[in-house]
Amino acid sequence: MSTKKVILKIEGMCCPSCAIAIEHILAGKRGVLNIMVEFLTKRAALEYNPKEIEVNEIIRIIRGLGYKAMELEGGEEIRKGWHLLFLGLFLSILILTLELFFRFPEMKYLLFLLATPVQFVVGFPFYKRTYYGLRAKTITVDTLYILSTSVAYFYSVTTTFFIHGPTFYEVAAVLITTVSLGMLLEDVACKRAGGAIMKLMELAPRTARVIKEGKEEDIPVEEVVVGNIVIVRPGEKIPVDGVVIEGYSSVDESMISGEPIPVEKKAGDEVIGATINKTGILKFQATKVGRDTMLAQIVDLVEEALNSKAPIQRLADRVVQYFTPAVLLLALLTFSVWHFLAGESIQFALLALVATLVVACPCALGIATPTAVWVGISKGAERGILFKDAKALELISRLKCVIFDKTGTLTLGKPVVTDVIPINGWEEREVLKFAAIAEKNSGHPLGEAVVQKAKEMGVEIPDAHYFIAIPGRGVKARYNDKEISLGNSKLMEEDNIRMDFITERIKRLQSQGKTVMILAINEKAVGVIAVADVLKDGSSEVIERLRRDGLEVVMLTGDSKRTAMFIAKELNMNRVIAEVLPREKVAVIKSLQEGGKVVAMVGDGINDAPALTQADIGIAIGSGTDIAKEAGNIILVSDDLRNVDYALKLSRKTMNKIKQNLIWAFSYNIITIPLAAGILYPVFHMVILPPMVCAIAMVVSDLIVVGNSLLLRGFEAK
Repeated sequence: MSTKKVILKIEGMCCPSCAIAIEHILAGKRGVLNIMVEFLTKRAALEYNPKEIEVNEIIRIIRGLGYKAMELEGGEEIRKGWHLLFLGLFLSILILTLELFFRFPEMKYLLFLLATPVQFVVGFPFYKRTYYGLRAKTITVDTLYILSTSVAYFYSVTTTFFIHGPTFYEVAAVLITTVSLGMLLEDVACKRAGGAIMKLMELAPRTARVIKEGKEEDIPVEEVVVGNIVIVRPGEKIPVDGVVIEGYSSVDESMISGEPIPVEKKAGDEVIGATINKTGILKFQATKVGRDTMLAQIVDLVEEALNSKAPIQRLADRVVQYFTPAVLLLALLTFSVWHFLAGESIQFALLALVATLVVACPCALGIATPTAVWVGISKGAERGILFKDAKALELISRLKCVIFDKTGTLTLGKPVVTDVIPINGWEEREVLKFAAIAEKNSGHPLGEAVVQKAKEMGVEIPDAHYFIAIPGRGVKARYNDKEISLGNSKLMEEDNIRMDFITERIKRLQSQGKTVMILAINEKAVGVIAVADVLKDGSSEVIERLRRDGLEVVMLTGDSKRTAMFIAKELNMNRVIAEVLPREKVAVIKSLQEGGKVVAMVGDGINDAPALTQADIGIAIGSGTDIAKEAGNIILVSDDLRNVDYALKLSRKTMNKIKQNLIWAFSYNIITIPLAAGILYPVFHMVILPPMVCAIAMVVSDLIVVGNSLLLRGFEAK
């Protein structure tokens, strides 16, 4: 079955129960396979069968529930909300002023005229959502708001025109205005929570300078196609991904990888769209454009993660789903008890009913988890840590064991010259020069390491007069009057070159897991060059941090035990599993997972993909292959392994915030609902929460949850 995925923008949701209602309705539609509606991001992520249902039909269903899908530009709903709020504030202040300072017989008619626009204009979105919700057989917090304010308003209308009694116009008006203000403030605060992602989406430049028919031309970035030659001057943003064909510069890639140090770029190097060219002019060929660029893929990945739900959120969602109907029944019970059993006046019972309906809004409970998750995922993206879903963010907080692949993960994954030992009176630069001459055209990884080292030291490398590669032995070349041999001991033995005086040095280097090459000139050994796959910066530091946090750290590699043990010794790592085939890595991870232990695997290569999938948390290095990234739950855009520790600490901090938010939300409802219902009134006769105080308490409760989550934006791992 061929399925499609789509993310819809939904406007008009006022609380998490709205998202749950939409999710419930769409989940029951034929052809909708998976649906996740997130209140904070105002997004719905869907997987559907296009043969059974189309996107347009899904949008019509959402609109039929009273919400807007893919209609408004970002921010229009908020602007409209502010306009209505200002009207409500103006009229509510007038109503309160009249109630407090001016009393005359006809005042109730004036209050009626002032309160009616608040009830039906400012409150229209509540009525609309309630209507569509009831039509879809769902009860949301909008129902609570409309019932509470309508009871106060219509009772006041009755006492204004038909019977004698007090009016509650100020209660209805202030409640609607206060709740509207709270929702707008909450929406603004939630947008701040995802500010990093919004900035990420705005990074892409609008235009690109391309060469067409030999001339430079500025065109919209959307018109750049693969193969175009693009020019970027100092200080400009690189418009799309590509490969440098001419020029030299340093590029600030911090907005993508989180790395603050600019990266040097020359011919043959890859450049990433939205990064900033710092010093020189670069000419590159576009290789990825539009939705294929790294920035676009990162934005899509993070957006999908924001639209996912952490397992801990399921509890809150279940509570919210049943909470609203329960509160409605409780409010009716409160009214009945006070009026019919306790014999209190209908006005008193109505105030208790209204207060109970207002104070019991489950918004704080519904947003306790997603606000913290959203900030955590956004904070990770700032650092170049991409969580594929909220589950990964939660699960890593329970981590007990971290498994590292060696080659390309803990080490650079390519040979580097570590030692140059000149002998028989030769200089280090001379040894490197003649070794590089012999290896200049070999194309062998060991030879490339030698040539690279010579270039780094500024050694000139002329071409050899002839060159020959000897498989399994080394290379031979001639330059002027010098016959050059560079290779292993077998090559030296075959040429009868004496090595007894350097045997101990060679053995010592080999015991360190290094590959040793001997340089001979005119059948006389003149130097020894050792090459090894060296540790990445930060490898030792991250191992130390993880062990300090009480985690078990394991190296899992297919390399030889001797090499693996030497690397482990450098890293102070006490457990190594070496000489393991790719298919055997899965079995090793399964054994480590026994007893429910949460295990993470950090790797980068194709052979790591099965292990990344088997682990509870697969952490893929961003420089690795696409299949490794696809298998991982977390992607590290940069090669900095210290981000593994950062992700762990960020997850733990996020989970702490979620627990704090949930404790607050549950405590708020446990304390305020009985007070609003008047549980202390029989004892103190004065302790009952007025509806206006309840509305303010509800707003403050929501903002405390959002504000506590926003504190994560200042998180820095120690």
